[in-house]
Amino acid sequence: MPCLFALFTLLTPRLLILVLWFFGHWLRVVPGTLWLVLGFIFLPTTLLWYVAVQHWFGGQWTLCPIVGLVVALMIDVSPASGRRRRSRNRT
Repeated sequence: MPCLFALFTLLTPRLLILVLWFFGHWLRVVPGTLWLVLGFIFLPTTLLWYVAVQHWFGGQWTLCPIVGLVVALMIDVSPASGRRRRSRNRT
């Protein structure tokens, strides 16, 4: 069950990008298809935040969008292996 949760967590931003690509016009603000592909593969949460800033904040990078960008980068770049550590039985 934890493996399924981890798989779902990793795929959710990418699924949202696919839904926006097929059914919306939000991803048209990204300059070029190469950036879409690279964002989809390497930094999906950051790509989603960039698109949200372009639509909700009008592309103005003030304090709140920059803080959100830093949080999105931390989510994308953080190592998944260090999040959980197995506790050893000490008997």
